[in-house]
Amino acid sequence: MFPIMLAAVSAVAFGTADFSGGKASRRADPVAVTVVSQVLSVPLLLLLVLVVPGTPTAVDLAWGLGAGVAGAAGVMLLYRALAAGMMAVVAPVTAITAAVVPIIAGLLTARWPGTLALCGAGLAVLAIALVSLGEGGARGAVSTRLIGLALTAGALFGVFFALLGQAGPAAGMWPVLALRFSSIVFGVALAVGTGVSLRIGPRVLGWAAAAGLLDSAANALYLAAAARGHLSVVAAIAALYPASTVLLALAVDRERLRPVQLAGLGFAAGALVLASV
Repeated sequence: MFPIMLAAVSAVAFGTADFSGGKASRRADPVAVTVVSQVLSVPLLLLLVLVVPGTPTAVDLAWGLGAGVAGAAGVMLLYRALAAGMMAVVAPVTAITAAVVPIIAGLLTARWPGTLALCGAGLAVLAIALVSLGEGGARGAVSTRLIGLALTAGALFGVFFALLGQAGPAAGMWPVLALRFSSIVFGVALAVGTGVSLRIGPRVLGWAAAAGLLDSAANALYLAAAARGHLSVVAAIAALYPASTVLLALAVDRERLRPVQLAGLGFAAGALVLASV
């Protein structure tokens, strides 16, 4: 039960971080928001390494480095999608994919997730179809491009969950520090290659700082959960992060959903629950 509790808290932190990053990305480039937010979170990670020390192997650090690149790319795509579309729709689509990918990884590693989990993957397809439906107006419609961004971001998050979950329990918080190092290097290289300035205004800095700190805290909680629980279950619970994103979007931005989209969110929740069985 303890790993599930850790994963659930990480989901709340992930979702709140996504909301903060999405708000920041409406006023600044998502690449700049991602890099700045992650740089601001480094002091927290250094503190975590001191509080939860470990003896990581080279393989543990390699898993963290790989997860960092996948996570950074996913965050950039998610922030771009959140800035352009409805958070209450984009976030759940990413979560569905992020939950299914670790299940597939489990199949490839000969760890059968069970019939109910596979049914959850099928239900996720239906959820994506329903949640993507919108009215013709700009407020309700969800474009194919946005859904594509959300699905790609979700796949990258799934890879992130699968890779970070491979780190051993004796590694402490070092894999999280390693993933932050690789994600910052990846982000800076992408910014240089695309000519994106990393300077953001003071109005954006607060949202970026919140996104970075919460994301790093969520990473640490997920690593602790994955080290103590089954990957397919822990990853699926952590993928419930859109719940807090959706609630914040509905409360703060007054976003509205069509009944069919609400039904899709319900199916998405059901898919995530089945995927965790």
